[in-house]
Amino acid sequence: MADKRIPIVLAHGIARFDILHELLKEKLSLPENELEDKFEYFKGIKSHLEADGFKVFHTNQEFAGSVALRAEQLKARINEVIAQEGVDRVHVITHSMGGLDARHMIVDLGMADRVQSLTTIAAPHLGTILADHILDGNAGAFLARILGQVINVDGFQDLRVTACEQFNERAEDEEARNGVFYQTYASSEELKLVFLPLIPSWIFIQEQKGRNDGLVDFASQQWKKELVASDGTRKQIVRKEFPFPADHLNEIGWWDPQEALNPIPGFGSLFKQAAEYERKVRDVYLDIARNLP
Repeated sequence: MADKRIPIVLAHGIARFDILHELLKEKLSLPENELEDKFEYFKGIKSHLEADGFKVFHTNQEFAGSVALRAEQLKARINEVIAQEGVDRVHVITHSMGGLDARHMIVDLGMADRVQSLTTIAAPHLGTILADHILDGNAGAFLARILGQVINVDGFQDLRVTACEQFNERAEDEEARNGVFYQTYASSEELKLVFLPLIPSWIFIQEQKGRNDGLVDFASQQWKKELVASDGTRKQIVRKEFPFPADHLNEIGWWDPQEALNPIPGFGSLFKQAAEYERKVRDVYLDIARNLP
């Protein structure tokens, strides 16, 4: 049973889709508990865990900034939580690129002694070929240049397969020897269930890498079985599979109409299906929290 005195920090991925909600919260200077988290990136998960006695905090890294920048911001947020709660470490649960942010923070910013455990959900530990495909294409390169004039989009480069390979190689020695408990959750879903905007990327990744959640292939989410340090120290990575089919959106508590395989006529039944599915996702996070070391 987890020690509920240790706070849990939820770290989001790149290009968070709830950015308008986050900007409104900042503009009005509202604390986290004054806006229901049903509109948060991690939909309803904070309140679900808190109802079970856990202390849970959100983060707000740069929208699409580099992993180095986002790692600095994550470090600042974690140190803020530690000071506020009077503890010496936290558990970190991440989604997507948030997992890379956390790993860079631990290795490059000396935060291993402040992180009890790192749980990554759908993190592109081995990169995603989708990033290479888009950035190397004419349309993707053009779009990156245009967006780059308005916002920081360096983070997309950090999702390339080669970028992740280089980090994994230089980080393994430290990650094998530090005291952080690492576990990964990998997910995939059939095409007929995937959120409509993710279908083109799902098809591309399926043709190249097989199972995927619409943005990251299953193997990349798993990372690797074991970390080995230069001195021979070995650490097992606990690798788990999401307990039911889920795409990149579903993994953080959001239902989409594709999940309604056999929809019953009427909005009421659809709302019931959505509520039940989202509750199942929240319970996955509750199970993770309850079993943290």
